[in-house]
Amino acid sequence: MTVYYHDILYNGSNNTANATAAAATKPTALSTAVTSNGTQFGMLVVFDDVVTAGQALSSEPVARAQGFYFYDKELTSAWLAFSLVFNSTAHKGTLNLMGADLMNEKTRDSSVVGGTGDFFVARGVATISTDSFEGSFYFRLKMVIKLYECYV
Repeated sequence: MTVYYHDILYNGSNNTANATAAAATKPTALSTAVTSNGTQFGMLVVFDDVVTAGQALSSEPVARAQGFYFYDKELTSAWLAFSLVFNSTAHKGTLNLMGADLMNEKTRDSSVVGGTGDFFVARGVATISTDSFEGSFYFRLKMVIKLYECYV
């Protein structure tokens, strides 16, 4: 299954109507002490992002990605945990993913650690690549999900 995850981070001013993610914490004192522009170390972002079948944000939604990520080094390294929540005629249930997101890598793998409904006790790998980004306030990830174990 290939899907596209769209994250629109609230930028503090003018994107309230479109934002699907928001920082739940500020960067730590350590992150601002390391460099003058900060590393975002420790910033936690909570999201409820649309996941589509095609690349365009206006493509058919197939799921919602609900969870969080936090920056554990700098803006190019995060750790994430989320559920893909499916509620359509094609699929119902959740897939649960977690792992490191080393954004400088062309592709990276996250573990599929469980699921419900059509994806009951799912196990597998989601290969993630950054498909598009606009500054630090919008990014689109391409996720190729391969399930190796799933009971229906």
